[in-house]
Amino acid sequence: MQKFLKNGCEICPDVGFLPQIRLRQECFRTGQGGDWREIPLLTRFIDIMAAIFLLFTRMNRLRLAALLIFAGTLSACQLGHDSPVERGRASFQAYKCTKCHTVNGEGGVLGPDLTFVGFRKSSDFLERWLINPQAWKPHVSMPNFYLREAVRKDIVAYLATLQGDFYIREGRPWDAPQFAGDSVKRGGEIYSRVGCITCHGKGGVGGYPNNNVVGGEIPKISTVKDTYSRDELIARIAKGVRHSVKADPAGPDPLLYMPRWEAKLKQEEIEAVAAYLLSLDDHGVEEKAEEW
Repeated sequence: MQKFLKNGCEICPDVGFLPQIRLRQECFRTGQGGDWREIPLLTRFIDIMAAIFLLFTRMNRLRLAALLIFAGTLSACQLGHDSPVERGRASFQAYKCTKCHTVNGEGGVLGPDLTFVGFRKSSDFLERWLINPQAWKPHVSMPNFYLREAVRKDIVAYLATLQGDFYIREGRPWDAPQFAGDSVKRGGEIYSRVGCITCHGKGGVGGYPNNNVVGGEIPKISTVKDTYSRDELIARIAKGVRHSVKADPAGPDPLLYMPRWEAKLKQEEIEAVAAYLLSLDDHGVEEKAEEW
């Protein structure tokens, strides 16, 4: 209840995105006539044209028609030249995803940092996830936005571009002064920021669903010190695990995998993550992985 009172009105799609015009509200609720949020430029165009019509009611009809045709053509040209990534970015912003997620150093912290999401998650998984988050992970906090296919694919195209380049180029959060001289603390920040936590969970407890793997979940790594040496763990993180062992050899490939982190992280950053993992204690940690 407290969480809802604090964030509900800001992030609820049924409240935060309802149009103000009654006719469009009804179309939105019943699903008739399309989703006005998918084409915000066209919505803005319609509103502007309505205002112009009211303002120039007495204008010569031919002149008014010419104005409307010209403005409509201009709007259509703008819509036609938008790339899927640009449309996806606009939809991501329109749905207020940054109320919960950090992207490139800005946004909320209720959900995981998405700055590296295009590197650590495949487009196939992102597509499946956005169709219905609860279908992949029951009781997950992220709501189902019931995205239309075109909008969903555009958002996936945008998310796929988030490869962590902003942090690498503009400044890595784990290089902040509070992490200096403490490799375990620094490694924990990297673990969270780049998104290891979204599959392996807080404290390495695991439990995040994956398809066609033994047990149906990503195993915990909170006891990794019992099975890996420091050098082995560093090598494992650096090279990643692109192909997990299938529960059914004839079945589909698991959609979740560990990327090759040496492509993004420095050697000493990988060593810091290893130091963090080797410091974990399996006792008293119960919270499982949360991915919004």
